[in-house]
Amino acid sequence: MASTDKLFAGPIPELYDRLLVPMLFDTYAADLAERVAAAKPQHVLEIAAGTGALTRAMASRLDAKASLVASDLNQPMLDRAAARQGEDARIVWRQADATALPFDDQSFDVAACQFGAMFFPDKVQAYREAWRVLKPGGRYLFNVWEDISENDFARVVSDALATLFPESPPRFMDRVPHGYHDLSLIRRELADAGFDGVSVETLQRTSRASSAREAATAYCQGTPLRAEIEMRDPSGLERATQVGTEALARRFGEGAIEGRISAHVISAMRP
Repeated sequence: MASTDKLFAGPIPELYDRLLVPMLFDTYAADLAERVAAAKPQHVLEIAAGTGALTRAMASRLDAKASLVASDLNQPMLDRAAARQGEDARIVWRQADATALPFDDQSFDVAACQFGAMFFPDKVQAYREAWRVLKPGGRYLFNVWEDISENDFARVVSDALATLFPESPPRFMDRVPHGYHDLSLIRRELADAGFDGVSVETLQRTSRASSAREAATAYCQGTPLRAEIEMRDPSGLERATQVGTEALARRFGEGAIEGRISAHVISAMRP
């Protein structure tokens, strides 16, 4: 994993939350939150909370007496999430590394992670940590994106940037968000960490943006793809965004656009 792949700071949290969350994450957050709430947990840990799409969805569905610890590696993302959420005595915000969680053994009924596992540098270790902090019978619920070929906007933007930088294409989207979708590998790594009862459901949804420009800006400026672009051309962010915009407009048309998105939802249990 490149050093910039986990960089969510500067202008990224605001753009990510304002553009990417409604375009990609809200629909899957609602689904995952329903699964969490169905377990009727009293103590929930969220790993890699980002700007809080899943946090907000869970907060609206969990019991009034339930507690929720929302954690993320990047404090600027948590700051944005906390500001969006507003006052809620049930929620504790905590900066934390998924591979070294600062929580006691057997502290939580459910652990949940929305599109974060792809970023874990040592996935088995991160799963071991989730297993450690779960109570026996506790459940780990998370989702990961399918291959980039099944996610239209990401594929079109990534391919467009490859034409702009043919000698060194920026491949953050392929490498990280859409780079961890091998279900046999995921099952094996969960088993290595001690989980069993693994189940998977693949959910296809529709991604919407008000314009091709909005979608291109979300990817090129609101994710760590931004750092890859700026490493190749420090003044080229606007040009890269325009190239992405033109490619999306050619594929999906002018005005509001729609495209496929697809993700795997995984459930695993601590015996």
